[in-house]
Amino acid sequence: MSNEAIYKLVAVSKEFEGPSQPVRVLREADLTIERGEALAILGASGSGKTTLLHMLGTLDRATSGKIFLNGVDLGTLGDRRRAVIRNRDIGFVFQFHHLLPEFSTLENVAMPAFIAGEGRARGMQLAEEALDVVGLSHRREHKVTTLSGGERQRAAIARAILMQPKVLLADEPTGNLDEESGARIGELLMTLNKELGMTFVVVTHNPELAGMTHRRVELRSGELYAQ
Repeated sequence: MSNEAIYKLVAVSKEFEGPSQPVRVLREADLTIERGEALAILGASGSGKTTLLHMLGTLDRATSGKIFLNGVDLGTLGDRRRAVIRNRDIGFVFQFHHLLPEFSTLENVAMPAFIAGEGRARGMQLAEEALDVVGLSHRREHKVTTLSGGERQRAAIARAILMQPKVLLADEPTGNLDEESGARIGELLMTLNKELGMTFVVVTHNPELAGMTHRRVELRSGELYAQ
C-alpha cells in the first residue's frame, strides 16, 4: 500500500438481500484514495454511492473484498474499534444536518467531544474553535432552529471537523440548499481540504461541487469508472 494512500479498496463487493435473490450494488471495486485528496463519487440514484461512502466510514461492511484505512483492514475490526475510528478519524456531513433542536449551536458542535469522553470545558473549547473555522462563531449561542439552511450545514461541518479527523465524508452536502448557499458550502469544504489537509470524499449530484474536486469516479451498474 502506498505511503500516500489513506484508503485502498481491493475487489470490494456489496450485496443486499432481495425478495428472490441478492442485489449486488458494488462489484469487485478497486479504488485508491490518496492522503489529502478531494474525490467526488457520482452516479444515478440507487447506484450505491451512499453505500460505498458508508463502507468507507465504517457504518457498513463489505460483503467481500478488503477496505484498508491507513493500512488497517477495516473488515478485521470489531464494532467497538470501528466506532472509535468513526469518532476520532472520520468526520461525516450528510444532506440532512441531524442537529439536535433542544441544544444550542455550540452544544451541537461539541457532541463528538462529549462522546469521546472529553470534559465539558474541553468540548466547548473545541466547538468554539471549529465554529470559528467555518465562520459561525457569532451564532454559537443560538438554537439551531433559528439558523438558516446554510448556517445549519456550516454547524454540521463544524461538528464533523471537531476532532480534527483525517477524513471528511460528505453525502449530498448541498442537496437541500439553494444554489448560492450550496456554492458557499462547496467552497468551504474545499478550503478545509486544502488548509487542514483532510482527505475529502463526497457523494453528489451537484456538477459544480464535483467540479471543485481533484478527481471524480462514477458508479454504473455496480462498477466504478474514472471520469
